[in-house]
Amino acid sequence: MSPQAVCKVTDLTTDVPLAVEVDDELTVAIVRHGGKIYAIEDECSHGKVALSEGDVVDDTIECYLHGSVFDLATGRPLNLPATEPVRVFACHIEGDDVLIDVHATVTQY
Repeated sequence: MSPQAVCKVTDLTTDVPLAVEVDDELTVAIVRHGGKIYAIEDECSHGKVALSEGDVVDDTIECYLHGSVFDLATGRPLNLPATEPVRVFACHIEGDDVLIDVHATVTQY
């Protein structure tokens, strides 16, 4: 399956996650930070709540419920209570569209 457009670049505000529903079973948080765009699974691996409702600080996103912090580039949890990573998806910009490939996960942890 090929990459799919999920939003426009103009929909994104720096350091404010945008939740986009990719299909019935997957929502992804799109984050514009430090001149890059990240696509990270929008569910904390510990609390099962939307990461898009948390804060972006440095190169991380924090779960608002219990404070777990995840690396935007790798999905790796950086503190407890989360111990499992979340998926990070390949993404790029074409024109004004942000495209992600949910079949191409980034695993660098």
